[in-house]
Amino acid sequence: MKQEKAIVKIRKGEGRTLKNGGLWIYDNEIDQITGEYSNGDLVVVHDFDDFYLGCGYINTNSKITVRIMSRTKGQEIDHEFLTMRVKTAWEYRKTTVDTDSCRIIFGEADFLPGIVIDKFSDVLVVQSLALGIDRMKLELLEILQELLKQDGITIRGIYERSDAKVRLNEGMERIKGFIGEPFDTKVQIVENGVKYLVDVAEGQKTGFFLDQKYNRAAIAGLCKGARVLDCFTHTGSFALNAGLGGAREVIGVDASELGVQQATENAALNGLSDRVKFITADVFDLLPEYEKKGEQFDVVILDPPAFTKSKNSVKNAIKGYREINLRAMKLIKDGGYLATCSCSHFMTPDLFAETIGQAAKNVKKRIRQVEYRTQAPDHPILWAADESYYLKFFIFQVVNEK
Repeated sequence: MKQEKAIVKIRKGEGRTLKNGGLWIYDNEIDQITGEYSNGDLVVVHDFDDFYLGCGYINTNSKITVRIMSRTKGQEIDHEFLTMRVKTAWEYRKTTVDTDSCRIIFGEADFLPGIVIDKFSDVLVVQSLALGIDRMKLELLEILQELLKQDGITIRGIYERSDAKVRLNEGMERIKGFIGEPFDTKVQIVENGVKYLVDVAEGQKTGFFLDQKYNRAAIAGLCKGARVLDCFTHTGSFALNAGLGGAREVIGVDASELGVQQATENAALNGLSDRVKFITADVFDLLPEYEKKGEQFDVVILDPPAFTKSKNSVKNAIKGYREINLRAMKLIKDGGYLATCSCSHFMTPDLFAETIGQAAKNVKKRIRQVEYRTQAPDHPILWAADESYYLKFFIFQVVNEK
């Protein structure tokens, strides 16, 4: 006999995120839970008046207590349902991005909350961040491999990077390692005609930041004959796009020695070792040093890590973004270009724009917006699920006041 799902009832006046199209229910929105359940189980969600709101998985260890899988009454979260979700996600990528390397599943934005699956050539990397979806992880990977096989794509290996700190909030251990047979974790990919060696085991997050794919291509056209400074270069992606765009000299900077080592390998892979060099340094220390020396660049790129991961630290983040943008503008030749971004969800587009504007005012520079961009389409922004919109990317021309 099929066990009835436990019922989570929302307090009167709560559940605004869910009712506006989001997928999360927070612990302080719940009035009562009736029926038997274990954390990770699927539950039914009702409003205060017993109106059906959806079905999702529960974890009382997490402030996000329920994540919704479906809003359709009576919908079973079974193999057929999961196949539909994965197929929809893959078909969307096929029509919107270069799928040689892309994010195939982007959690909530693909209506599969708590899981990310990236494809790097013929390797998959999975990151599972919530208990309920963790139970479905292997089934989702099997479904995806079968769909890819139907399109003539054979996956040679899967690596798990479920080592993010947020798993601790779910009462889960941080884990990483092979799912299935071991393989060489350094994977060569091609993006925008640039070759990279992606280290899926030791690289940041899932190994490579796919979200900047088309933003990297956007700066290439500005770099012909230019002297370029790429700050927080990670594995050299913006620097390499600048080099292949015809820059005469590119300096990439990162605090991570491993990142710089990987970036140097990537430069050699693309035949750019003579023009694209990398140094290990703290950007906050280096920019003032360059200013003292009178260094000047035609293009400066700022791609920092998120300076804030919570609302509480936004004020400090504003100071950090203002500081690096201010310093960068001082190093840009009159009429040169600044590419600057924030990957923090809590740094809103308006707040980020205001911060850059303040930096320009402080150094008496005029900035003209060339482009405003967000994350690549394989990281779709689900309206009403704010957490899916995080990347802000501006290109400005920087001119002196005359």
